[in-house]
Amino acid sequence: MAELTEQFVTEVAGDHETTCWGCGLSLLLPSYSLVFKCGWCGAVTKPNEQKCDKYYWWRRLRDRCFVCILLVFILFVICGGVWAVYPIIFSISYFYGIFHLIITGILSTTTVSMFILSAFRCAGTPPLIEWGSYPVVGKGHLENYTFCHYCSKPKSPRAHHCRTCGMCVLDMDHHCPFIGNCVGAANHRHFVAFLISAVISTVYASVMSAYAVLHIWPPLMDKSFEHSGGINSYPTWRILKEIVFALVNSAVFLSMRGLILVYLFVSTVSVEIGLSALLWQQLYYIYEGKTFLSHLSSRGSNEVGEKDCKNIFQFFGCPYSVSRCLPIWRSAKKHKK
Repeated sequence: MAELTEQFVTEVAGDHETTCWGCGLSLLLPSYSLVFKCGWCGAVTKPNEQKCDKYYWWRRLRDRCFVCILLVFILFVICGGVWAVYPIIFSISYFYGIFHLIITGILSTTTVSMFILSAFRCAGTPPLIEWGSYPVVGKGHLENYTFCHYCSKPKSPRAHHCRTCGMCVLDMDHHCPFIGNCVGAANHRHFVAFLISAVISTVYASVMSAYAVLHIWPPLMDKSFEHSGGINSYPTWRILKEIVFALVNSAVFLSMRGLILVYLFVSTVSVEIGLSALLWQQLYYIYEGKTFLSHLSSRGSNEVGEKDCKNIFQFFGCPYSVSRCLPIWRSAKKHKK
């Protein structure tokens, strides 16, 4: 073992002896070395890295609260929306009512199932690998691996330790408190599918609630435009102010069903704006072939990811990528010119 050590370590004045966690070989390192890499197995050691986790239970409690709030909101949109909208839609047309119930059932089932898969499925654990002793660990078997002091096991370059979940996650994108789980290799696809389904559902809910509330909104009580030459004689700001006042005055006569529809419209529009921004961010990182954490780590470096639409199709597991047809279309278009 001494001979192997001499092959991969150069003695430096003022050095000290330490042991590689990956293969167990003795290493001679400079005293000022903060990070070192084993010349045999390739494992990276950070001597000054310490285990510190003071707020684990607080973060877990926070996630549970967020998950409960999101579940209550999803149930409110589904149950409250169906209760408030379906009598109005059925009164307009029986066919529209049946069609509305079918669309609502499909969107509700898809959104809830994708939420359950992304929230309660394991985000993805790194594969097990042998480590600790020289005869077992071969040359370069732990290339760029680091040691996780929380899990007490090797951590691959593609893994990241989540202090909230208390585990290392493979290809971790981020920890989402609203699903109470990390977004990683095993549930990233379900998380993006949940965002797509949630955006479509909130758009549909906002449109249907606005359509329904217009049919039951009380008539406007304001008559100030009937004098002084009609509406054309007023400036624009005055017209808008009078319309707002008229809507507020007539809203007092709304029924409970109408108030629920108004709240459903405002809440779904607010949520759909936030979800659309998050979905756009996720699709952009997938298009770059990165995750959110890898995007942060690549800042300030010259590393450029391969931006291509095929990354999106491969992410969703499409067997025949549409991007294969794009070069043919481009070449045909150039040939015509």
